[in-house]
Amino acid sequence: MPSDIVVNDFTIRVATVNGSGSQSSNLVLTNAIFRLGIPVAPKNVFPSNIEGLPTWFDVRISRKGYQCRTRDVDVLVSLNATTWHTDVPGVKRGGVIVHEATFARAGLTERDDVTYYAVPFAELAKKHIEQGALRKYLINMIYVGVIAQLFGIDLVTAQAAVETQFKSKPAAVETNMHAVRLGFDYAKENLTKTDDYSLQRMTGQTEGLMFMDGNSAAALGCVMAGCTVAAWYPITPSSSLCEAFINYCDRYRTDKKTGERKAAIIQAEDELAAIGMVFGATWAGARAMTSTSGPGISLMAEYAGLGYYAELPGVIFDVQRAGPSTGLPTRTMQGDLAFAYTLSHGDTKHIVIVPATVTEAYQLTMDAFDLSDRFQTPVFVLSDLDLGMNSWITKPLAYPKGRFDRGKVLNAEDLSALKSWGRYRDVDKDGIPYRTLPGTEHPNAGFFTRGTGHDEEARYSELPDVWQRNLDRLVRKHTTARNFVPKPKIEESGQPVGIIAYGTTHHAVVEARDRLREEGLDLDYLRLRALPFSAEVPSFIQRHRRVYVIEQNRDGQLYGILRTELPTHLIDRLQSIRHYNGVPIDAHAVIDPLLEAEREPAVVVE
Repeated sequence: MPSDIVVNDFTIRVATVNGSGSQSSNLVLTNAIFRLGIPVAPKNVFPSNIEGLPTWFDVRISRKGYQCRTRDVDVLVSLNATTWHTDVPGVKRGGVIVHEATFARAGLTERDDVTYYAVPFAELAKKHIEQGALRKYLINMIYVGVIAQLFGIDLVTAQAAVETQFKSKPAAVETNMHAVRLGFDYAKENLTKTDDYSLQRMTGQTEGLMFMDGNSAAALGCVMAGCTVAAWYPITPSSSLCEAFINYCDRYRTDKKTGERKAAIIQAEDELAAIGMVFGATWAGARAMTSTSGPGISLMAEYAGLGYYAELPGVIFDVQRAGPSTGLPTRTMQGDLAFAYTLSHGDTKHIVIVPATVTEAYQLTMDAFDLSDRFQTPVFVLSDLDLGMNSWITKPLAYPKGRFDRGKVLNAEDLSALKSWGRYRDVDKDGIPYRTLPGTEHPNAGFFTRGTGHDEEARYSELPDVWQRNLDRLVRKHTTARNFVPKPKIEESGQPVGIIAYGTTHHAVVEARDRLREEGLDLDYLRLRALPFSAEVPSFIQRHRRVYVIEQNRDGQLYGILRTELPTHLIDRLQSIRHYNGVPIDAHAVIDPLLEAEREPAVVVE
């Protein structure tokens, strides 16, 4: 094989129309490549309407297993006439364009550096697919067949992928495979391959792995954490989290003999009502959660302060999208970190959990419920659209071990052993008081829950020293939490320069570090997984001359929080690198500004 052949290392972009059923075909293509043992990373870029606007789907094929987006488009499948002239210029030199044969190439003559494969998709569908209502959907399966034949996916593998996609609708398998075979046979008989891209079966890369999106993983984490109440209001990109929780509860929280449901799931009238229901449920002793995105978090601000000050547990999932305002509802960002950390008026600081992978979306969700109970406070889990709605290669999720941590809950026996207790007393000097649950059969179990000024016994108070004493205790509790939140992941080899990142930015950092190492620049790395900062964070910065804080928002929110909370002598070591155009961050968004910053200034010779 010639040395210039590109094997298992390129990106396919599929340009279609929203509402045309392309998601099924895109996932079939992704699954088929995965079945060849080749790591893939699918990224869906879709509009915020129901039907009609352009949508793109990138399948990154990476023999090294990189999971972040790439800027390069090697192969374009163009099925959308509206974006035809704007998509073609984005194809890499030497790339491939598979397109509907009726699309005119006028105006594209300057792209003589790519390979064109014209396919009469619409004509094939009209001539060979009898079900007229299905033609616009099955055209997408025809493209799967064309790609399969051109790049090396056999029909057996393609059929297995189709069967996986339609496992709940077995009658649809043959209809879709018919369309795949149409494309495969057309390409085999009419297209002469002249490009340099190829897929070849691999071993040792994908065995034992599966696909899962972060929202589904978080929903399963809720089930495993003992969550029995969910209150939510639909909003992109978080709706599928609660929908997945409903499905899991139907399966695992329903008595098979009686049909009795063991979970309460309420679609509230708005986000304000949803968070109120969560706090009502947790006050009564249940584990409860809500799922939303930035606009919903905005509406929950006052209730978040109530949960913080009255000291009520509750887990709040924020699957972030691009703001402010309605912003870009179907694009990804990390723009809510600072907002969630201090949500509410007055002096407030919350525990914030930031997963980066599907495994962490599952595991850290369980941690969030334990932390919420232990510290009697709202806990925010900040995912984003990229993690939440895209499919990721992951190891199977492990069944949890150990018991739930319900924190400082007094039962009747405990109360009998006490002469007195106060709901907001700091008995252990860690800032965390004791509580009881409604229904505890003891005359001393009752207490007031107050969102207004109160003393240690939960009695109403406006006395200045009482108010300040309570706020100081809440700070003490927040400080205690530094020792219990998930610790950062650190990869360190004594380099003078380091990187701090969090969430899905991690995947771009992984590739960027590899590529920078090839350029002779090795970097240490700390991946933050929670706020407040544990002791490892300032220690990492202390050990490095410069630390680049990389995140997906305009204002450098983590950078700002670090500058606020770090000792003064460490602040000047930080530099901010930001990516905020709404699409998932790629490695070059890290590499390019970092190399520019690290480039030694030119020496001026007089």
